[in-house]
Amino acid sequence: MNVLKKSLLAITVATSLVAATAAMAQPASSEKHAVYATELRQSIFKLLGSNMGPLGAMAKGKTPVDATIVEKNATRINQLSLMIADYTRTDTSKFDVETEALAKIWQETDHFNKDIDKLTLASAKLIAAAKSNDESAIKKAIGGVGKTCGGCHNDFKKD
Repeated sequence: MNVLKKSLLAITVATSLVAATAAMAQPASSEKHAVYATELRQSIFKLLGSNMGPLGAMAKGKTPVDATIVEKNATRINQLSLMIADYTRTDTSKFDVETEALAKIWQETDHFNKDIDKLTLASAKLIAAAKSNDESAIKKAIGGVGKTCGGCHNDFKKD
C-alpha cells in the first residue's frame, strides 16, 4: 500500500472518530461558557483562513506556487480540520454570542460532519499534490480545498 493510500486510510479512520465525537454536542451551560466556546471555535476558523489565504493567492496566480508552503499550509489545514468537531461540540445557539455560525451546525450534525470529512480529505489530497511538485495538480487540489470551505460556509455561516 503506497503512502498516499495509507494516509487516506488513516484520515478516514480519524474522521470517523471525529464524527462520532461531534455527535455528542452539548448545549452551553451559561452565557460565559457560550462566549468562551465561541471564541475557541472562531480561533480554529481564523487559523484555517490564515492558512488558506496564501494558497488561494497561489491558485489565482497572484503569487508563485511554492510546494513547500503549500504542503505546510495543507498540513495545518488538515490538522485543524480534525479539531473542528471538538470546537463545535458546544451548542451556543441559545445564547446571544457574536458569531457568524448558524444554529444548523447543531441541528444538522450529520451534514456538518460530512463537510468536515470533505475538508479533511481535500487537505490530504493537497498534501499529496504538494509532494508531487506538480503545479497543475497543486492548483487543482487547492481548488478542492476551497470548494469544501465554500460549501460549508454556504450551509453553516451567515452571509
